[in-house]
Amino acid sequence: MELFALAILGVVILIIILRQINQYERGVLFTMGRFTRVVEPGWRVVIPVFQSLWKVDMRVKAVDVPEQKAITKDNIAVGVNAVIYYRVSDAARAVLEVENFIYAMSQLAQTTMRNAVGEVELDELLSQRDSISERIRNVVDEASDPWGIKVSNVELKDIVLPTEMERTIAKQAEAEREKRAVIIKAEGEVIAAENMSKAAAMLAASPGALHLRTLQSINDISSDQSNTVVFAIPLEVLRALDTLSNK
Repeated sequence: MELFALAILGVVILIIILRQINQYERGVLFTMGRFTRVVEPGWRVVIPVFQSLWKVDMRVKAVDVPEQKAITKDNIAVGVNAVIYYRVSDAARAVLEVENFIYAMSQLAQTTMRNAVGEVELDELLSQRDSISERIRNVVDEASDPWGIKVSNVELKDIVLPTEMERTIAKQAEAEREKRAVIIKAEGEVIAAENMSKAAAMLAASPGALHLRTLQSINDISSDQSNTVVFAIPLEVLRALDTLSNK
């Protein structure tokens, strides 16, 4: 009976003093309030009262940065949200240098994102997301380095514009499309005029070519019986016929 009680007591003591650290974690061990060492994965003995163990997840974390209201350099109010990817590179500093590194990283990303948006104009914000995201990543990574945190990537998820600005951008895009259409049409007319000029020069250089072209056109027109053909006779021809009739 006494052996059974001792066995039960031993199991209870093991449960109390043993701590499991998973492969993706590191343990930060304190002895009597002082940092002792970083503990690797496995079962580790932690003496209650005298020692305490903080587990730190070393995996990459994806943190959704809430939408932030910011004003661009050209005084346009926008809403921006993002995702920041980071991981703890030094478990000891993540525990010792900052109270709650997850909350601290979220706040740091929010303020940095607002500052980055305020440094660029709206057109740059919409067209150069990658460069702005990289700029935010560099700032956040440098600021969080003393905390033992490495930022791998920052992605701007969405940029919310005021309704009036969306309509203005839509009108601008429509005007740009119309401008391109007019330019393309004008370029086509120039090319057509050049080709017609070359064709006219070739017809004028060959005797009888213009008459053959006229006959060909008449043949094409006469293929459809519903067409009405009107011939424009030069005035000189009519005068010549009138002179012959008077003789």
